[in-house]
Amino acid sequence: MGSPVVLGIESSCDETGAGLVRGGQLLGQAMTSSMEEHARFGGVVPEIAARAHVHAVRPVIQRALEESGLRLRDIGAVAVTVGPGLAGALQVGLAGAKAIAYSLGVPLYGVHHLAGHVAADTLEHGPLPDPCMVLIVSGRHTSLLLVRDLARDPIVHLGDTRDDAAGECFDKVARVFGLPYPGGPAVDRAARDGNPRAVSFPRPLAGSYDFSFSGLKTAAARWAEGHAGRELPLADGAASLQEAVADVLTRKAVAACREHGVGTLVVVGGVAANSRVRSLAVERCRRAGIELRVPPLQLCTDNGAMIAAVGDLLVRAGAEPAPLDLSIDPSAPLEYAALHPATSPAGALR
Repeated sequence: MGSPVVLGIESSCDETGAGLVRGGQLLGQAMTSSMEEHARFGGVVPEIAARAHVHAVRPVIQRALEESGLRLRDIGAVAVTVGPGLAGALQVGLAGAKAIAYSLGVPLYGVHHLAGHVAADTLEHGPLPDPCMVLIVSGRHTSLLLVRDLARDPIVHLGDTRDDAAGECFDKVARVFGLPYPGGPAVDRAARDGNPRAVSFPRPLAGSYDFSFSGLKTAAARWAEGHAGRELPLADGAASLQEAVADVLTRKAVAACREHGVGTLVVVGGVAANSRVRSLAVERCRRAGIELRVPPLQLCTDNGAMIAAVGDLLVRAGAEPAPLDLSIDPSAPLEYAALHPATSPAGALR
């Protein structure tokens, strides 16, 4: 008998996503976002996000089923993000996942959101090499990870952000620059006609695999304040900021690959959609003889397909399902791909 169809549900922040995966193949997905409702506040409002998920989760699942040509009864397992994320938002996705798993009598898997970003690449490029280096860059997280078997092995952290994540830096500086929310795409667009060497922004923590973007954010804000009463050379500022972020991210990732003898770098998360992060990663990996894997844009941002991909890996690895009293963990550390007691080192697999 072949692998079951796994339904993945993602609701950790402002995107409601559903995806269907079987045997490493994406069968269908759908997503909706409450981004426009948050834009006037300059950031995500947790209560608004949770209410939007309540209205969206059922239609999104139905759209994913329609795209795949499947029916609800064809689902053989359910995977859901249980952390990290906004508590109210996570609760909505988990409640929906439990209802479907219970009504169908199928296994339930609690998934770490960041492991989903890692697994997203498998839907485009196939199984992850063992080992591989993973750079996760998003609005809330920036991490450099050594990954072996994503479904079975612990994830080794080589570096994490000490303060602002890369995407958070873009969002906050964009506001100072007078650009709309979300800041990452806005900075990317503004940077197209700018000179990336116009402003000498700092490259924080050069001698470490950890990341810090708070100082860079402050430097960019001070630069903008220095133009008070004059026209802000926006394109140059955006290009220089983007160059600093891309330089720090890719330089550390390639150095980590060399130090640990790893031949593949996987760049995932929302900031992986940034044009300069992508182009500089391509350039530096080519020079270093490292294979670069970056998911397509629609799999970089939060989505249900990536959660289904983790569930599919767990099912095929024989991981124990989660109990139906599974709870959310809004600040869950990334140690294993699954988030429930069965993923402890002593009992992760049957």
